[in-house]
Amino acid sequence: MNAPKVKRRVGKYELGRTIGEGTFAKVKFARNVETKEHVALKILDKEKVLRNKMAEQIKREIATMKLIKHPNVVQLYEVMGSKTKIFIVLEFVTGGELFDKIVNHGRMREDEARRYFQQLINAVDYCHSRGVYHRDLKPENLLLDACGNLKVSDFGLSALSQQVRDDGLLHTTCGTPNYVAPEVLNDRGYDGATADLWSCGVILFVLLAGYLPFDESNLMTLYKKISLAEFSCPPWVSFEARKLLNRILDPNPMTRITIPQILEDEWFKKGYKPPVFEEKENTNLDDVEAVFKDSEEHHVTENREEEQPAPMNAFELISMSKGLNLNNLFDSEQEFKRETRFTSTCPADEIVSKIEEAAKPLGFDVHKKNYKMRLQNLKAGRKGNLNVATEVFQVAPSLHMVEVRKAKGDTLEFHKFYKKLSTSLKDVVWKSADDTQHATSQQSAA
Repeated sequence: MNAPKVKRRVGKYELGRTIGEGTFAKVKFARNVETKEHVALKILDKEKVLRNKMAEQIKREIATMKLIKHPNVVQLYEVMGSKTKIFIVLEFVTGGELFDKIVNHGRMREDEARRYFQQLINAVDYCHSRGVYHRDLKPENLLLDACGNLKVSDFGLSALSQQVRDDGLLHTTCGTPNYVAPEVLNDRGYDGATADLWSCGVILFVLLAGYLPFDESNLMTLYKKISLAEFSCPPWVSFEARKLLNRILDPNPMTRITIPQILEDEWFKKGYKPPVFEEKENTNLDDVEAVFKDSEEHHVTENREEEQPAPMNAFELISMSKGLNLNNLFDSEQEFKRETRFTSTCPADEIVSKIEEAAKPLGFDVHKKNYKMRLQNLKAGRKGNLNVATEVFQVAPSLHMVEVRKAKGDTLEFHKFYKKLSTSLKDVVWKSADDTQHATSQQSAA
């Protein structure tokens, strides 16, 4: 049996698995060792922040986010810094992504879609009133809490990948193209508030229709359709909802409907409950100042990781599966996910070697660090090069769980890759939980 591994620590937080990844940041599951509270730890590269001249803007937006306490926005608790990293401690939301519901169950009933849209508008309106804009609203940023309420994540932090010029307008084209407003694509500068609203309109369309309003494999064709707002609603969408969608998905930001006008819309108002919450008072911003002053006395201590697979505790296992149904963890055919998992009774070193052997013939460059791997497709796909992150966790002395995540690129390309990979790993992948339970029950009967 392997000796227990001391987990990586950042200050009072014990770090677990990676739960999200972007160009500028990584998000890890973490636990406050003092309070036992589970949090999400967003890790930013300080050098990238400085290189992009974003320090002041990020500092301002992090400080503002600390002041924001809204039931439909992921809470920012505190900020820490080391010599090379900025650590943002966020509320850990357990219910998964809203869009997994669409993927698994198809379009929503109109009253259900309206409830989520109302919560989205509540969050966006509140943050806009405090001068904070998201600028990259997309499915990955819409989470659900344990009660099924919408929580917008990364509000105010997505500015990291963008630039404001002297005219006060944003100019960088970024985000998922399907959700981006026409004025963002034409690079003439855009207002964060009206651009956010367009993305909300695309999200509402997806909730009601079950598919995207603008979706073309050719980027130029996609951009043209977005610029002209060329879309049509399916027949099951009500006339009132269509009317609202047409006013939000207006390609002219000057005539696009505003949030105060949405709040007065008849379709929107049905069953609307304004959010009830207390404003934060006397929030301490000393940690934000300390991080950006970069004095060594305020640096948080980081403990190094040992070279063994990370052990996984029961809560981490449960947090990865909806409804506490652990069978989902061991299903090797999780369709349309940005991440998937399988279990194996093979030693960790053997699992890593087998993944490397399987990935290279598929055209992937392999980078290894301990029991984590980054696979990069050398050939660019629909959304650039597909990058896949894998990590091996120890669930029990003789049982490992392997997580395979899309870090970058197209989700459908990721699924094609995973199917080919899982075929090559048949002798490594253990049976699913259902098979195991079935076999156990047969043995008991015998």
